[in-house]
Amino acid sequence: MNRFLTVVCLVLTINAFINASSYEEEDDVLVLHVSDFDAAVAEFKYLLVEFYAPWCGHCKQLAPEYAKAAKSLKESNSEVRLAKVDATIESSLAEKFKVRGYPTIKFFISGEPVEYGGGRTGEEIVNWLKKKSGPPATTLNSVDDLANLKKSADVVVVGLFKDLESDAAKQFLSVAQTVDNVVFGISSDSGVIADAAVNGDNSVVLFKSFDEGRNDFDGSLNADEIKKFIHANQLALVTEFNQETAQKIFGGEIKVHNLLFASKKSADFDSILAEFKEAAKGSKGRTIFVLVNSDSEENERVMEFFGLKKEDAPTVRLISLGNQDMNKYKPESSEIKSATIAQFVEDYFAKKLRPHLLSAEIPEDWDTQPVKVLVGKNFDSVARDKTKSVFVEFYAPWCGHCKQLAPIWDQLGKHFEGDSSVVIAKMDSTANELEDVKIQSFPTLKFFPKDSDEIVDYNGERTLEAMVKFVESNGVDGAAPAEEDKEEHDHDHEDGHEGHDHGEL
Repeated sequence: MNRFLTVVCLVLTINAFINASSYEEEDDVLVLHVSDFDAAVAEFKYLLVEFYAPWCGHCKQLAPEYAKAAKSLKESNSEVRLAKVDATIESSLAEKFKVRGYPTIKFFISGEPVEYGGGRTGEEIVNWLKKKSGPPATTLNSVDDLANLKKSADVVVVGLFKDLESDAAKQFLSVAQTVDNVVFGISSDSGVIADAAVNGDNSVVLFKSFDEGRNDFDGSLNADEIKKFIHANQLALVTEFNQETAQKIFGGEIKVHNLLFASKKSADFDSILAEFKEAAKGSKGRTIFVLVNSDSEENERVMEFFGLKKEDAPTVRLISLGNQDMNKYKPESSEIKSATIAQFVEDYFAKKLRPHLLSAEIPEDWDTQPVKVLVGKNFDSVARDKTKSVFVEFYAPWCGHCKQLAPIWDQLGKHFEGDSSVVIAKMDSTANELEDVKIQSFPTLKFFPKDSDEIVDYNGERTLEAMVKFVESNGVDGAAPAEEDKEEHDHDHEDGHEGHDHGEL
């Protein structure tokens, strides 16, 4: 019997080795195809899969960080493996898992997929996966364990409890389970508690490699208060915006962001940043202060979003990212002083500020072509003229889908050129904004019917015939597509990140 068991174990080991090595790999990342995808999902208890497109810029930026995470997990003998699928080739897999943009990342736990909700750096990927595949907090049994945890990430949160079965400890662990982008540790060891230099039976400390180095929690030990403490202290007083920090900035609970646009090459940059950082001290927990380097080409889109050019730096803008609306605010003073900036933020919370809306100047020839050109300053007089039906395309100059639509939109303008009751128009929404019309993606098509205050969204096919029919039906035919059509429309907006994503400015 013992010999039989030995043979069985040997066969299973050989089979496991064969199976594990049968997948194509690149930089420790499994390269999966339709032919072996199901086998991999069945074999690995924890499998993170990136659906990507070779031409996608976001995917290219993610690739080295994704490989770094894969190597780290593999070297630590983790149960978690990382994989990728070229969704442009393996289209049936992309359709099966409803891939609508790139990269789309899904985490398979025992074959069941869940959406990935972590960051885009190797460290953030590993931390998120450890959280989802193991205990939410690392148990610290020695001072060395605490030291190693501090070294593992820029921010770690440690719960120190005399009794790990106490309600306070359970509240702490519930937070550790739900906050994905932070490393947690927990201990009841007297040596660890002494080394952390805390008093009392229950303490929470946030250790960080920047600013003041640590923050001690002094509130009521319940989940909501602990979360607020972490969100208020996990970022630096001023965080520089880039691809690595975008998730931390926009994925958190704080939705009011104060942005400094400044050139890091300027002679007075250090003094400007010092003033901005000083102002940030009074807004911890309410506002995230962000530095946007105006020298970086990667930030040109961000500056365009705020209607800014390089020569406008240094300047400050505040943005509020609500559930439905998003508003931008401009300070009255151009002075970059801590007191001025702090007052600007206080005025926002006191509701003393009006949103700052961009508008280009009205072109002299705005109405000489079949498609009329609208800007913020002439929008209401044209689009809300109740004597006419007005169909407006809200576009971005860089948007690929907008460029594809442009010749068809021109044809639509020519079709109705002789009808004085219909206006076909377009507005560059990167240079013009409206207080009561919010544009979430490009192109967005909205219809303003004659003799009505209604605004009708067009969600039909982007063909001349379909849009002519929509206008002639007074905004009825094409306003509410079938579910299948809607999926295709959504794919157009999001595929390749052509849609305007406010979450990434």
